[in-house]
Amino acid sequence: MKTKSQFYQELFRKSILKRRIFFFLSDVLLLSISLYFSFWLRFNSEIPPAYQKSLIYYIIIALFLKLSFLALFNLYDISWRFVSLNNLIQVFKALSLGSLSLGMILYILRLTAPFKTAQFPRSVLLIDFIISLILISTLRSIKRIILEGFRKSFKSGAEYIKVLIVGAGSAGEQLSRDMLRNNKSSYFPIGFIDDDPSKKGIKIHGIPVLGNRNDIPKIIQNHQIEDVLIALPSASSKDIRNIVKIIRETGIVAKIKILPSTNDLIDGKVTLSDIQEIKLADLLGRAAVNIDYKTIKDLIQNKKVMITGAGGSIGSELTKAALQFNPKSMVILDIDETEIYHLMNNLKLSIGPAIPVVGDIRDKDKMETIFSRHTPEIVLHAAAYKHVPILEYYPEEALKTNLMGTKTVAELSIKHHVEKFILISSDKAINPTSIMGATKRACEELLKILNQENKTIFVSVRFGNVLGSRGSVVPMFQEQIKRGGPITVTHPEMKRYFMITSEAVLLVLEAAAIGEGGEVFILDMGEQVKIVDLATEMIKLSGYQHDRDIPIVYTQRRPGEKLYEEILSAEEGVESTKYEKLLRVKDLSIQDSKTLMKKINRLIKMGYENTSKEEIVKLLKEIIPTYTPYKNQEMKISW
Repeated sequence: MKTKSQFYQELFRKSILKRRIFFFLSDVLLLSISLYFSFWLRFNSEIPPAYQKSLIYYIIIALFLKLSFLALFNLYDISWRFVSLNNLIQVFKALSLGSLSLGMILYILRLTAPFKTAQFPRSVLLIDFIISLILISTLRSIKRIILEGFRKSFKSGAEYIKVLIVGAGSAGEQLSRDMLRNNKSSYFPIGFIDDDPSKKGIKIHGIPVLGNRNDIPKIIQNHQIEDVLIALPSASSKDIRNIVKIIRETGIVAKIKILPSTNDLIDGKVTLSDIQEIKLADLLGRAAVNIDYKTIKDLIQNKKVMITGAGGSIGSELTKAALQFNPKSMVILDIDETEIYHLMNNLKLSIGPAIPVVGDIRDKDKMETIFSRHTPEIVLHAAAYKHVPILEYYPEEALKTNLMGTKTVAELSIKHHVEKFILISSDKAINPTSIMGATKRACEELLKILNQENKTIFVSVRFGNVLGSRGSVVPMFQEQIKRGGPITVTHPEMKRYFMITSEAVLLVLEAAAIGEGGEVFILDMGEQVKIVDLATEMIKLSGYQHDRDIPIVYTQRRPGEKLYEEILSAEEGVESTKYEKLLRVKDLSIQDSKTLMKKINRLIKMGYENTSKEEIVKLLKEIIPTYTPYKNQEMKISW
């Protein structure tokens, strides 16, 4: 007895066979009619007897040649319903070659029976080509023409959602086409918006371009628009914010939806399934980034890669990104077995190429075993404690994890001949005011020393805030909004850089690929965003008004927090790289290796000796002169 799967496979094969037979027999009929009608036209509706005798031979040869070329161009395997312009171009090519071949063969056979009694008219060849092209193209496109015409007239009913598409480019065109032909779509496109003045008034699939972004309020009101779809995958956050602001000011539109950024679209093809609710990342962290995928591929492909802290926000995204470049193996290491479990499930990873490892980077013996067993060639070190206020109260833990953990993994990388070691540092390492930032900066200084003395290449990449990462303000604000508010902001002037994690980790991999050793790279994260503006935007995205439904209240700065982050410290400069979003810190100063190592080892020892915070801070300041500890350390933690 056949299984359901076998039944459907057989049915599918039968359906393909039926379609091929239908097209083949239809082509035989249409091509025969075309050649006969061409003679009939050429001789003013009365074909001479001499041609009547040889006409059947002409038709047989023409059928053989033209059907062969149609099959060669796969024109019996196309979808009848979704025939495209490319398919019609293939029809043109096939029939062109068929007609040329027919002319050549009939010229060669002109002196043989039964063709020598009446030479084949050259004009018939041209007439036949035109008629056959029209007939064959019409046959293959007629179903789509009928269905889309019916769909369009049917969709004009009131039960469909009237939408305005912002962007009359390639993405907007594909989106509107999918709306019109997709029977399951609940959208009906009323018109396009585009800032290109040359597009105003033109029609795309019968849908007019109604104006530019400044015309949005008038168009929404006049056409009773219910939803707006932003089809601008390459637009910046600034442009999207401006468009969203104009739409919101109308107070009419129920929903604003958007296409993902260019980097997130597969092959640049757009369908209705790509439409998503507008997110914070679209308004604050979206930027066009040109990634050199070949350079990253050369770094990772067929290499053994290890990622520490793989279960965290950055580590998990690094894992996801690195897997795209086909590493030979991937050790995903984290102290939290639950996060490793979730990572394996979320990425649908199977044990083999991906090797889940539960381990603590502070456990030197365990790390030695991991390096010996898996012999990584590339190490991406993302494991760290990162929460600034907590670490102000527990500086010894920052020393153990951020400093000793990094030193342990770095030294084992040297011992086991790792090619490249990449430290995920922090923008809080610049002129640090916190224990967290100071320990990260100490790690950067340590790697500069290690890079001088060994073959392993050490590179640091300063990473800023990423939207939605665990422990960041975004999840906290989301939870506060769910509870009905209020949203708590520590200071009205608090600012931060924000970036999308997926975009940032690719830049990290790019920096890793071009790093030659000892460098510190920083990511160009655009403009800083006020935290209060972030809170306001999140309230609006949730469908509330910040001054009416969800209040914003100010608390006080938490221990170690800056009002704003910096890109460079006082002693540093910056130089560009060949990648626009990637900058290299220009600071050639390197501390004395013996002195630095003694101080770092002393700091690590302090982490286990219950040393006072004052002593820890004092020694950190010796290593990082720009470290200015936050003054009021007795402040209560404000969450």
